[in-house]
Amino acid sequence: MSPPLPPLQPITNRHITTLPDLFLTAISICCFLFPSKSFPFHFPFPSRSRRSLKISTMSLPPQTLKTHHSNSFTTPQSLSEWLKPRLPSDSFAAWGVKPGTKNVHNLWLELAEGETSLADSIPPIRTVQVVTVRIIDKHNRVLIEARQELSDGSWRDRNRPLSEKMKPNETTEAAVYRAVREELGQIIKGSVGDSENESVVRIVPGSYRKKLEERNSASYPGLPACYVLHSVDAVVEGLPEGEFCTEEEENRECEENRRAVACEAVSVKKHYWEWVSADSTKS
Repeated sequence: MSPPLPPLQPITNRHITTLPDLFLTAISICCFLFPSKSFPFHFPFPSRSRRSLKISTMSLPPQTLKTHHSNSFTTPQSLSEWLKPRLPSDSFAAWGVKPGTKNVHNLWLELAEGETSLADSIPPIRTVQVVTVRIIDKHNRVLIEARQELSDGSWRDRNRPLSEKMKPNETTEAAVYRAVREELGQIIKGSVGDSENESVVRIVPGSYRKKLEERNSASYPGLPACYVLHSVDAVVEGLPEGEFCTEEEENRECEENRRAVACEAVSVKKHYWEWVSADSTKS
């Protein structure tokens, strides 16, 4: 009579050889049998040396970077000291020196007014909310700012529709009225006061567009910029039909210390405007 069979034992994990274990065992045997370069298969194992992947800070989500706003720098000097190690020295040295550029006082004023923010990266990223107004006349022409005359005697080509940096928490509609009033109010026949905005400026329904542009700033060489553009078409009553010029008015409502800084900044003295075909301004 044959001896009785041993009792069945429960199956546990230690009795099971998983597929990855078999795969690794097979590789080990092959490596032992074929130690030279004649190994018949190639497995793309990662190398010990790693290549560093450079990710442009322009592509990083905004929430991953610390952002500096209006209260981050008490003076233009403190802003300058923060910028110097973060920008190419030759680029920063050109600010306010190269024709058509602005200086660190301009950037400090933008921060103080809440018009600009700076991401703490190398180089920093300047983010600006901009309203763009395509003013269209009865001849289907669009008004563009052709060029600017600056306070240092230099000129800057613009060739773009009326554009203005937006204030904190400002709506697009409010920014449009303010831009027209500040840049064109002195030349318009009639008033562009708050109570008469809608009678002088009419925003074309359904014309609002929003887009993002990333490029190096022409005003601040070496400083990448992210422009959030809010664009509308508008009809503005009382504008001349030919070329004309407007002069920049001094902002007397700002604080005294900001006015002192503004004296050191490069400012726009005159704006030169002209009408062009509407098709030539479409992006």
